[in-house]
Amino acid sequence: MPETMPILEVANLVKQFPVRKGLFARAEDHVHAVDGVSFSVYPGETLGIVGESGCGKSTTARMIVKLVEPTSGTLRLDGEDITRHTAAEMWPHRRRVQFIFQDPYSSLNPRMSAGRIVGEPLENYGIASGAALADRVAPFFSRVGLRPEQMKNYPHEFSGGQRQRLGIARALALNPGLIVADEPVSALDVSVQAQVINLMMDLQAEYGLAYLFIAHDLAVVQHISHRVAVMYLGRIVEMAPKRDLFASPQHPYTETLLDAVPVPDPALRRAKNVLPGEVPSPIHRPAGCHFHPRCPHAEARCRVEAPEIREVRAGHFVACHLASPDS
Repeated sequence: MPETMPILEVANLVKQFPVRKGLFARAEDHVHAVDGVSFSVYPGETLGIVGESGCGKSTTARMIVKLVEPTSGTLRLDGEDITRHTAAEMWPHRRRVQFIFQDPYSSLNPRMSAGRIVGEPLENYGIASGAALADRVAPFFSRVGLRPEQMKNYPHEFSGGQRQRLGIARALALNPGLIVADEPVSALDVSVQAQVINLMMDLQAEYGLAYLFIAHDLAVVQHISHRVAVMYLGRIVEMAPKRDLFASPQHPYTETLLDAVPVPDPALRRAKNVLPGEVPSPIHRPAGCHFHPRCPHAEARCRVEAPEIREVRAGHFVACHLASPDS
């Protein structure tokens, strides 16, 4: 783990959404979207977060940029606690953390030209306006692979990959230290995905950016990440350096995710470990380890006692009763 101070620290983050019946009814139950998540992101690194749909990845991302308020837990940005900051208090901090959305079209204002979209953050913070704004925006277009003359075009005149490049340029405009990318390539063609991922990696090397990269595609995460956290039903079940996690997964759920990755050589065949059953409801979660109803190795202890996440080897953390330093 780097010895520098983390740019982002997340501690015991929880988000519960009330379940109501009727417009004015009281909450009868809660959706436990995120359940005690903790991690740090360091300058210049990429932490990838993976897991099945509904595991809480995107909710975690939205809490970090304060699009969703956490139920409990702590968020620290550059060492400062921003957990309970109001919108006004968050204003000076939003320059340091930016967001790249999953859908590169709906995240862009169709009534604004591309130049205005990228330049809007600079105007909002009083950095540039008028003719000076165009001079500041044009280099961002060039840097993300777009032509400066495209600044006058509107979002519908760009392809999906170009729109996501616009989103990246907008995120870069304020020179942030951290970019939270929520499934930034899942809506793109495979060939375009590779271009956008390589662009993000080049920008990271050039600007020293830190990424929190949310995805469900393990191949993409393996390519871009330095460390990987695996989420299941609102909890992180394993977190490790990329090489360790892909070479020696310690949690049964991680093993199953890796088994599901297609083998590119049709001549090679391997036994696939298919999980039984469905993901449990985030409203009525299983007692003990949330994964035990689907785990082939579950013991009696797993059904009643939730495992704490612990370090089983240097930098490798697992939330499983059966994991050991020698495993």
